[in-house]
Amino acid sequence: MSDAMDRFADLSEVRMCYRDEGDPAGTPMLLIMGLNSQLIHWPQEIVDGLCMRGYRVIRPDNRDSGLTEWRIPESQYYLRAIARDSMELLDHLGIEQAHIVGASMGGMVAQLVAIEHAPRTLSLCSIMSTPHASIGMADGEVLQELMKPLPPERDAAIEQIVALYAMIGSKTYAESERERRYALAARAYDRARHPEGAARQTTAAIVAPDRRRALQQLQVPALVIHGTEDSLIKIAGGQATHDAIPGSGYLPLEGMGHDIPAPLFRVVVDAITENAARRPVIV
Repeated sequence: MSDAMDRFADLSEVRMCYRDEGDPAGTPMLLIMGLNSQLIHWPQEIVDGLCMRGYRVIRPDNRDSGLTEWRIPESQYYLRAIARDSMELLDHLGIEQAHIVGASMGGMVAQLVAIEHAPRTLSLCSIMSTPHASIGMADGEVLQELMKPLPPERDAAIEQIVALYAMIGSKTYAESERERRYALAARAYDRARHPEGAARQTTAAIVAPDRRRALQQLQVPALVIHGTEDSLIKIAGGQATHDAIPGSGYLPLEGMGHDIPAPLFRVVVDAITENAARRPVIV
């Protein structure tokens, strides 16, 4: 179900859905969302906050998510393919350089963009992510819940999505986030569903090579944000990312799980924009 804000770009392997918000003349900032998530999983308040700071904020639906149409269905791909889609979107928009922000699997993709497309990366912000699937990843119970097929009935499916949000999300802010989680689950369910997409995205994340050695060569301003209550990618993943990137900032957030609760929106926007204003690191 498309929204008036959704736009589409015909790229080499996908017809990508994206949103382009803020001042068209502002410095571009690309937001890459994570596993089995859509562009709407970026809280609008964070997008608006970044736009108010003068940035042009672009957020796509990755292949196998949202309204992006992938032309090679049922074939496995790698994180590099998602990174390539992101760069092709910037090409489509005539954008040479951008700040790159990624969350969860999107953080893995953002790391890869910074590594393989360094001249096009103004800064990197990796949120609730890891440099390799062996570091900080959840135990089997959480992963099984993540991969569980949705029931055919809408209400039951939404309840299952909310239960997953409760399992991996903030416990500190669980009660205050309850209404937001239900609303997001309903929007995501009604907007688009990719039953097989989560498995392919999970495989792409798991088989990706360790990025720590390559991250050590980065010279862009970098920030790592991770929640202390994250049970999907534990904070060890954030610590390892920070340790690998020379001169990177590190913001462990108390009360944040594998989500960004509303009380932390301003903190996250401030941190992203402060990192984007930093000078490149010389190694």
